[in-house]
Amino acid sequence: MEQAAATVNRRRLINWFLGTSFGALIVSIVYPIVRFITPPKIAEASTNQVEAGQTNDPDFVQKGFKVLRFGAEPVILIKIAENDFRAFSATCTHLDCIVTYQKDRTRIYCNCHGGVYDELTGRNIAGPPPRPLTPFKVNLVAKGGGATTIVVSRA
Repeated sequence: MEQAAATVNRRRLINWFLGTSFGALIVSIVYPIVRFITPPKIAEASTNQVEAGQTNDPDFVQKGFKVLRFGAEPVILIKIAENDFRAFSATCTHLDCIVTYQKDRTRIYCNCHGGVYDELTGRNIAGPPPRPLTPFKVNLVAKGGGATTIVVSRA
């Protein structure tokens, strides 16, 4: 009788151990997947304006444009003339590719699918983009020493 009771207790212990081991295995596999799929909620600071640098920045001299971060989104800042700068969202409205400025052709261009935007208004003029680029406001601020800083803000 004692031997039958001991067998039942051992069997119950082995079943419990195997059950909890299997449960722990499932949790150790599922938990990282769930954490990967649902990223943590991090509040992003709202950005109203950003300093883009000096008007004599080497990027403007060589390429005619500069891509900068405006909070979490990229913004393209284009030098049209000596003191004329335009800023637009640097994300193509077709498939969210980053656009560039073609100085020789005076246009904003998306390399992904051939989208073309007007350099002055950000209006889509060719290719698949469904709507124009979002404009930003550009202000030139005189600093000490004769330097002029470019400040980009929401329009």
